Amino acid sequence: MSNRPLILGTRGSELALTQTEMVTAALQAAYPGLVVERKIIQTSGDKRQDLRFSEFAGVAQVDKGIFIKELEIALEKGEIDAAVHSLKDVPSDLAAGFQIASVLERAPIEDVLITRESLTLETLPKGARVGTSSVRRAAQLKWLRPDVEIVEIRGNVPTRVKKVLGEQALDAVLLAAAGLIRLGLLKDGLIQIDGQTLHGLTLDPVAFLPAAGQGAIAIECRSNDNSSRGLLRALNHDDTELRVTAEREYLKLLGAGCQTPVGAHTWISGDQLHMSVRVFDEADLSAKPRELEMNGPVSDPKALALRLAKA
Repeated sequence: MSNRPLILGTRGSELALTQTEMVTAALQAAYPGLVVERKIIQTSGDKRQDLRFSEFAGVAQVDKGIFIKELEIALEKGEIDAAVHSLKDVPSDLAAGFQIASVLERAPIEDVLITRESLTLETLPKGARVGTSSVRRAAQLKWLRPDVEIVEIRGNVPTRVKKVLGEQALDAVLLAAAGLIRLGLLKDGLIQIDGQTLHGLTLDPVAFLPAAGQGAIAIECRSNDNSSRGLLRALNHDDTELRVTAEREYLKLLGAGCQTPVGAHTWISGDQLHMSVRVFDEADLSAKPRELEMNGPVSDPKALALRLAKA
């Protein structure tokens, strides 16, 4: 890359900027003296926070990446050298000309139930109003607790956390542990925000399956940019890459997108990669989901995804 800076593109939310700072620190640790610059780019998903995800059809296709499309345009134009994403926001079938150069070591993959009082999924009051922006979380919650009311919420992580405070407060919200931890909000099961103390119950990922790629930071670049790809590859965490490759390949084979109600949980034991999935019927979220678990050689994550998809 000669002596010019490496330019990282990112969304402007506090979490996105924190994740970009993590990537910058990792790059500068790997390459002392490397100059890294940041370029903030607003995406469709950021610009239209007045819309629910279900209302984006006329603006952009959710499954084509409402949180990454503008970053890919900047990549294509050469305005940035790489884009930093939460991997679960990245479509499983990337557009031609782009690739995931590396993934950082994964943060905790679990979801967190945030409440004013210490509650569990079982002890939420009957008819509780629970906020989430994820159809996967909504589907699993309705399956486990058919009586609850799902309320779709938008906004950055602190904004969504605060939905359980103030007038017309929700009884609970569901968020990813990774974002809460990276922002320093979740510590020892408690969340401090606006002078208030909330409870954050980390849900068992075996019982409440996370999203494919949840907890992973991905760095995307142009497929033909060998220089940037070579630099970024040094940051890659191999075990994380193996796991998310299986999860994302499964979504791809299933024809599922970022807003399809599918849960996926992977773990590595010795030379085996294990994966359990839970797939809901998009046309009838109240129907019993299909659940499968398989394992295969850790060296071939795509083969494991193919076996699961065929089953």
